Amino acid sequence: MPPSALDDTFRGDPAPYRAVVHPAGSRHIEAIDQRALPHALVMARIGDADTAALAIRKMWVRGAPLIGAVGAYGLALALDRDASDAALAKAHAALDATRPTAVNLRWALDRVRAVVSALPERERADAAWREADAICSEDEAINHAIGSHGLALLREIAGRKSGPVNVMTHCNAGALATCGWGTATAPLFLAHAEGLAVHVWISETRPRLQGANLTAWEMKRRGVPHTLLADVASSLLMCRGDVDIVLVGADRVAANGDVCNKVGTYGKALAARDNGVPFYVALPSPTLDASLASGAAIPIEVRSPDEVIAITGRDAYGQTATVAIAPEGTRAVNYAFDVTPARLVSGLVTERGVATADRNAIVAMFPERFAVEKRGTSAG
Repeated sequence: MPPSALDDTFRGDPAPYRAVVHPAGSRHIEAIDQRALPHALVMARIGDADTAALAIRKMWVRGAPLIGAVGAYGLALALDRDASDAALAKAHAALDATRPTAVNLRWALDRVRAVVSALPERERADAAWREADAICSEDEAINHAIGSHGLALLREIAGRKSGPVNVMTHCNAGALATCGWGTATAPLFLAHAEGLAVHVWISETRPRLQGANLTAWEMKRRGVPHTLLADVASSLLMCRGDVDIVLVGADRVAANGDVCNKVGTYGKALAARDNGVPFYVALPSPTLDASLASGAAIPIEVRSPDEVIAITGRDAYGQTATVAIAPEGTRAVNYAFDVTPARLVSGLVTERGVATADRNAIVAMFPERFAVEKRGTSAG
């Protein structure tokens, strides 16, 4: 799907940074190692499928659209080495197993596999590289279209109040999580570019601090006014009337509109409902899982407890250090995501417009996704 099919006003993200780059003519990719941010900008060279899988599993790269793109490139890298059916199946399974919650990874891997499976082995690797490039280009265009539709929401709010539009985010749904523009951040970046006054409330997003480390870094790089807050202060700010809209991304959205996103999203949605604050989710269509009737079936990733009982930051000497924040031997649990019921979602901001978070509206907006799912189900 070319960018022009999504948005006639599409233009590339002007930011000087890209989460993933495929240098022209090369057989490798380069990705920002997000573990080093915000204190250093480090590019990691990914030249084989094993490294691609490691980058996803260890969160050098993260964000549903981005890990889908890196997974697609990982499959291309695997086919460079061995393009047989057995090697294709093995690489697909290994990459798919890296992170379970975000549906974009499986979607991208399945898309590349479908393209190459019918081809002679000698043609498969080149075709996989082309398809991975296409996934990246389409993601950037999808995000720009989401930005255009989300911008309309911000303009409407700006038209009935004085001062900046105060937008609360959670985690990082920016260009660092995608191939350009970001999902929930795309409306903010477009608003800022056109001179619409916006201010972004950035929740820190414990335990990995994607808000503090990544979203704040992106807002600073792009000159968007922002303020960092402790996660637990979100509801207070809404109660005070300091938040005009909550806008978050998603890792998987079920057919009924239930939204799986970084843990802590559900709490923000509850506070937003209690305080009359609109709560919107930026939903690129590859994040929609038409196979799941509700969010109850979404697998929730449980990560290492070490992320909860220790924290990494920069000390007074400019050195990065990891320190414990709990007594030695403390048990911890680390659920990486939660599910927000559709009833708490004001709308889904997609590349095709804003939809209500219910099955009928989602099917009407993306009928082809459900047609594919129906065919797959009937095929057994």
